[in-house]
Amino acid sequence: MKIVIRKATEPDFRITENITRETFWNLNKPGCDEHLVLNKLRKSNSYIAELDLVAVFEDKIIGHVISSRAKIMDVLHENEILCVGPLSVLPRFQKSGIGSMLMNESIQKAEELGFSGMILFGNPDYYHRFGFVNAEKYRITTKDYQNFEPFMALEIQEQGLANVNGRFFEDESFTSDESELIEFEKQFPYKEKLVTETQFKH
Repeated sequence: MKIVIRKATEPDFRITENITRETFWNLNKPGCDEHLVLNKLRKSNSYIAELDLVAVFEDKIIGHVISSRAKIMDVLHENEILCVGPLSVLPRFQKSGIGSMLMNESIQKAEELGFSGMILFGNPDYYHRFGFVNAEKYRITTKDYQNFEPFMALEIQEQGLANVNGRFFEDESFTSDESELIEFEKQFPYKEKLVTETQFKH
């Protein structure tokens, strides 16, 4: 498979929202809201166009990843960091290395842009391969002071996270209410919400 990774453009936005919806639908909960998160991130001050990337196969977009500005805060300091996600690959193209290509390109671009590190919530078995580790290693917690294996950090620059510790705050785009999601869903074809086995693993 010849895959091209490039920066997303505005005509790609709805396509990537749909890919995100297809990827996450019924995965972590009945339905999903990741496509709404993506939509809101692109309208936020945290949006970084250079880190909005698509994977293209035979002139069709089949995968997508985005990283956005976030903060690590302690009592005295505030440091900028990246929040990764959502990362999406159309189900029929999953497990073929496309997600890895998107992540590796995203990490490289972030390094070129001078960011110190990245934070994400995800499957440790998957993200360890890129160098992500439990954020506890860098004395970083969630905004409510939690640490758990799926909450991971990656140091991009050498010693980039050595003096960056505290609570992690992602953009407000990651928070939405049910009415907002219901309204946004009207723009997409109907899909049935189901309870699945994968939801009990998250």
